[in-house]
Amino acid sequence: MKIIQITDTHLVPRGLTLYGLDPAARLELVVEDVMARHADADLLAITGDLCNDGEPGAYALLRDILSPLPMPVRLMLGNHDDRLNFRQAFPEQPVDAGGFVQSVLDTAYGRLLFLDTHHPKTLGGRYCAARRGWLESALAEAGDTPVTVFLHHPPLSCGLAHFRNIGLHDAEAVLAPLRAHRGGVRHILFGHIHVALSGTSAEGFAYSSGQSSAHRFAAELDDPTPFWVEDHPCYRIVMLDENGLRAYAREVGQRELVRAGDCEGP
Repeated sequence: MKIIQITDTHLVPRGLTLYGLDPAARLELVVEDVMARHADADLLAITGDLCNDGEPGAYALLRDILSPLPMPVRLMLGNHDDRLNFRQAFPEQPVDAGGFVQSVLDTAYGRLLFLDTHHPKTLGGRYCAARRGWLESALAEAGDTPVTVFLHHPPLSCGLAHFRNIGLHDAEAVLAPLRAHRGGVRHILFGHIHVALSGTSAEGFAYSSGQSSAHRFAAELDDPTPFWVEDHPCYRIVMLDENGLRAYAREVGQRELVRAGDCEGP
């Protein structure tokens, strides 16, 4: 199974810029690249901060940019989003009984879980009792099947000073049910931090983040002040098969130097 992960698109209405960049133009480049190289993907998932200020116009723009994609799309919310405006723009996106934007997808390689960690006017994420109840039920239904988790806010420490207090504030609401799942957790994929990161927690959870398709965060471990940088728009190709899970970073717009067939060695 091939899954495209895009994260932190931070769209603003057409014609506006953010940190001197045009998030819409950058996302359009990503979508064009996905269409050219990975139109056979089984799913495209965007892990939150879809829009920078959650305006209806920005969600309408997002819908327009994503419209050419031939594969199913799952969208998640981040701290910059607005749940009501999002649901009005994307009524076909699945929600749980409480109206939270979270859902499951069963595949040949386990159950995929898409979680909603958005809490209004909060930079970090929250996962309330109602959402935890949904997660516990989704895991119970999965039985002995392993799960792969997608969400915006990292439920584990990313080690970056700027994000130390703005991750998932009540991470145990997510981690405790996952810890108890008898089928195991294959991987946790998130956004929010705008940098590429992979790791394993002390208790054995494997996790990773994608790079933003918009502005990037410089990976300054000890500096609490955000330092945004411009680089190529980025997305990830996530492969799920009998060998497990692998994620590959793809940067759009890199200049090709030489093809492997024209040189010796890797």
